[in-house]
Amino acid sequence: MRTLGRRAAVGGIAAGLAAPAIATAQAWPAGPIRIVVPFPPGGSTDAVARLAAPGLQAALGVPIVVENRAGAAGSIGTGVVANAAPDGNTWLLTFDSHAVLEALLPSLGFSPARDLAPVMHIGGAPYVLATKPDKPFRSIADVIAAARARPDTVSFGSTGNGTIGHLAMTLFGQRAGVKLTHIAYRGGGPAVTDAVAGVIDLVIGSAAVLAPQISGGRLRAVVQMGAERLPGLADTPTMQQSGFDGFVAEAWWCVFAPARTPAPVIARFHEALLAAFRDPRVVETMTNAQQARLVLSTPEECGRFVARETEVWSKVVRDYAIRPD
Repeated sequence: MRTLGRRAAVGGIAAGLAAPAIATAQAWPAGPIRIVVPFPPGGSTDAVARLAAPGLQAALGVPIVVENRAGAAGSIGTGVVANAAPDGNTWLLTFDSHAVLEALLPSLGFSPARDLAPVMHIGGAPYVLATKPDKPFRSIADVIAAARARPDTVSFGSTGNGTIGHLAMTLFGQRAGVKLTHIAYRGGGPAVTDAVAGVIDLVIGSAAVLAPQISGGRLRAVVQMGAERLPGLADTPTMQQSGFDGFVAEAWWCVFAPARTPAPVIARFHEALLAAFRDPRVVETMTNAQQARLVLSTPEECGRFVARETEVWSKVVRDYAIRPD
């Protein structure tokens, strides 16, 4: 009888602990939900968030507000979510630089791994190096030749220090034995604007952010960094096809919640994300207009993916002493 009593007591305690989470999930959502994008408007991360917002609003029945909180390599907006109440009202939709925040900013003040819960790896797109059509760079060989002839004069813009695009160009310079001048922007929008205007020689950005400019003739692709050529850039070789074996760099987008957000709330938001990104119009925009590859992972898969990316690219940050903007 005593053993049965203990079991009953344990069961009662477990039920009591689970009750608040269940109640929270049943009551949620009760008001507007904000999705924090830690970069300015105009870049691919902002575009992905705004593409998902109507579907999320339809699935959850509450207003979805996309809030841009840019600065410090994405750490300002990320910190807003890491320190937010775990009530399901604040979420983070971020970019690949998330993987190197702690390596890039040792005094960050929060831990992405400890203070955020993975929700979904939405997908990714290979990085592309592009230029204004009247610039003389038609291949990566042209870039190398110009950089060797005039060291430190060929400029490229990225979406910020520590983004995978910046790190990929750092590795390229080391492997090619050339020195380029890096111009760090606070997001994809400003970098693309200056590239189109010819202020910088080259821009490194995800296919998602550069594809509209390339298809519209405002930029010309020089090389792409995926494992294989994108259908929309069939005439542009990959880095591997250009003599750089094993050279692959992809941008990606993931969603996170504040740590300790109840699992049932995360599960319901994940379900709403699936519905939003499976909408045929969204799929068309992501895969064709933005040349992105949808993944739509589980939270567990997202956590493992980000851990791998963190290990690979944080090493580059440390090896080359990359510092924030």
